[in-house]
Amino acid sequence: MPKNILSRAHSSTLTKQTKIAIAGVAALGTAALALSAVPGNADTVTTGAPATTSQVAAGATLKNVKGTVTDQLATESVKLDKLAAQKKAAAEAAAKKAAVDAAAKKAAQERAGQPAANRSAERLDMQPVAAKIYANNLDGWIRQSLDIMKQHNIPGSYYGLHRNIIRESSGNPMAINNWDINAVNGIPSKGLLQVIQPTFNTYHVPGTSWNIYDPVANITAAANYAAHRYGSMDNVNSAY
Repeated sequence: MPKNILSRAHSSTLTKQTKIAIAGVAALGTAALALSAVPGNADTVTTGAPATTSQVAAGATLKNVKGTVTDQLATESVKLDKLAAQKKAAAEAAAKKAAVDAAAKKAAQERAGQPAANRSAERLDMQPVAAKIYANNLDGWIRQSLDIMKQHNIPGSYYGLHRNIIRESSGNPMAINNWDINAVNGIPSKGLLQVIQPTFNTYHVPGTSWNIYDPVANITAAANYAAHRYGSMDNVNSAY
């Protein structure tokens, strides 16, 4: 009988100790939860004391506020970046427009300073060049022949041509030799410089007449022949 009483007393004692231990563990867990939920600037929670409802609510509110502020800052950052990009694009467009305007202004100024000169140059270019007129006599024929000879790089001087013309035909463009060996062979010498037809045909100069009696054609063909055979009509001092 006494043994049973002791056993019940001992059992009752263990049960109370277990309940106290469980309660202590629960209190510690609650305190830890309160400390993790409440920020550093919240009211201090005494170690081992459970967090109050107001303290838990304050921690949750601060968390929500922090998230909202973070979102707002991110949104504002995006807006600022977009605004900066718009300002940069506007500045580049303005600079490009300014450069184009400056180039157009410079071109207009250059055109404004040149129109008179340009019109004058155009008028000069459009004016026809008057054809050179030569006298229809021995002097004119020699001078015209010399200009043609110059175009074709045929050497000869006014003096050399005139001297040989006077010796050969006395300045008569229709002169013809009917007594020398050429005449005997059927190809008489003709014109101012007494050229036979085969020689005239071979040394004819483009731009002149094919008529052997034409003064300019006769002089120019003869000068071309003399240049090939003697170096120049200036070097001819007798029948050639």
